[in-house]
Amino acid sequence: MTAGTYEFKAVDARGQTRSGVMAASTWDEAYRRVVSTGLTPVSVREQRRRRRRGARRITLRDVSQFTYQFSVLIEARIPIADGLRSIAREESNAALAAMIDDIAAGIASGSSVTAAMSGYRDVLGDVYIETINAAEKSGNLVRILAHLAEMLDREVETRASLRSALMYPVCVLTALVAAMTFLMIFVVPRFVAMFESRGIELPLATRLVIGISDAFASYWWIIAGGIIAAAAILRRLAGTAHGSLFLDRCVHRLPIVRSALQSAALARFAHVFGLSISSGLSMMDCLEMGGRAAGRPLLLLDARRLATQVSQGGRLAEVLQDCPYISGFARRLISAGEQSAELPNMCRIIARHYDREVSYITRNMATLIEPVVVVALAAMVLGLALAIFLPMWNSMALLG
Repeated sequence: MTAGTYEFKAVDARGQTRSGVMAASTWDEAYRRVVSTGLTPVSVREQRRRRRRGARRITLRDVSQFTYQFSVLIEARIPIADGLRSIAREESNAALAAMIDDIAAGIASGSSVTAAMSGYRDVLGDVYIETINAAEKSGNLVRILAHLAEMLDREVETRASLRSALMYPVCVLTALVAAMTFLMIFVVPRFVAMFESRGIELPLATRLVIGISDAFASYWWIIAGGIIAAAAILRRLAGTAHGSLFLDRCVHRLPIVRSALQSAALARFAHVFGLSISSGLSMMDCLEMGGRAAGRPLLLLDARRLATQVSQGGRLAEVLQDCPYISGFARRLISAGEQSAELPNMCRIIARHYDREVSYITRNMATLIEPVVVVALAAMVLGLALAIFLPMWNSMALLG
């Protein structure tokens, strides 16, 4: 259950008033915890999270920087609650500062780090919370936090590289669609009027373009509504397990996109899988967390299949052969890591390899996509030009 932060006022045995905050899942739990300290509760109420001035959305980069600062704080043996409050005071993002303050308040009231962070699963994610939970139980919080910060930092860099690589083709395609829409609505009808006034017989290509132009001019609201409805259906479909799996299979049929998505997913899977193994989680939990962290339904399906077969007594090296999404390179290293009891190190090698692969693909994605964009642009422009000028050439030939 998600934890919340509760404010309390109470009276001690000498009649003095005490107040404070604590993290608890329910009001009843918060009340019982106050009583267990020997105080008599006067009031217990949930603390409302206020949106401070200057607050903005907490991004993955914010979480990465906070995790790194938190790992340094733990390594320096500074009291956690005091250290977190000092981080919050220096934080420029008010939303993140409020979150860190709440976590510090929960820890100061006696909650574990995991319980204090659990109220922010929507920001930090299930994988982050469960990794912290396992690290806290195993006593490896310093090392796991450092690895977690490094993993998040790589994820930020990968996303930035992908956005940068896709910027050029997206801008070109957007400009092309806008230009074609303008021509269809405003330019083509003028040529149509000219052709009709002269009684020129129109070839098939021209009639097709005129039909599309008439559809744009007369039924644009239906087209726009259809696009919005299709986007809404796709979004709803992506929100279901079967729908997201179907869409993932469709996306993975695109050659360049498939390589980028598979490499990024395997890097994330290896990072979290190795991190979870180091934290002392069971193999089934590690596979489940790695699959969820990968962000690809196909890899999650393979990870869950692996977890099921391992729970039934299968060896990881053997059951990996039934997982087509996991590449042969990753299978060999995971098998070697299981046999040599060096699975976390092998996962780090796999993650490094696929991080480099993603970096190479993203750096060269514009070069790979550019020929496709140029060919599509040339085909559309040539088709429109022929549709407009063919009737003119025919009329000139008749006059000659």
